[in-house]
Amino acid sequence: MLGTIAYLGLGSNEGDRLRALRLALDRLVAKGVELEAVSTVYETEPQGEVRDQPDFLNACAHVRYSGDAESLLDLCKQVERELGRNPSGRRHGPRPVDVDLLVFGDLVYRSERLVLPHPEIRSRRFVLEPLLELEPTLTLPDDGTPLRQHLSAVREQRVVSLGPLLQRDGSR
Repeated sequence: MLGTIAYLGLGSNEGDRLRALRLALDRLVAKGVELEAVSTVYETEPQGEVRDQPDFLNACAHVRYSGDAESLLDLCKQVERELGRNPSGRRHGPRPVDVDLLVFGDLVYRSERLVLPHPEIRSRRFVLEPLLELEPTLTLPDDGTPLRQHLSAVREQRVVSLGPLLQRDGSR
């Protein structure tokens, strides 16, 4: 399948976290997203405003998608709802699954519901580590900055590698 290369961030800190990440990928593939590669799973401490919650499991996925960025975002949000995420829940609070569109080709984009590249990539080690694992030389399309140079500013954020999300043959 031809399509735009995109990167997704996945997270979960409620229920069977590992299963939620795998199910999210399965559902995205079933909806026409082509899975190219998936990072290691990382256990991470909560960031942002709400820190009094369980640790997250996080990973990133390198995908191809034949539609536009807004339709990929729609699929991500649909998968979140299917897996139990309540869209009216507390922002940055506990969640069974979170699927964020981080980068969509070389698109620099802003709408009411989507900003690309994702505005928090640079400040979150739980995004930087798995993204750099997938693409060590990744630069952001908005300013051409190599992603790697942002890692030193977030080293204090706890991120522990737990191993592969998927087996080498792509099975769960």
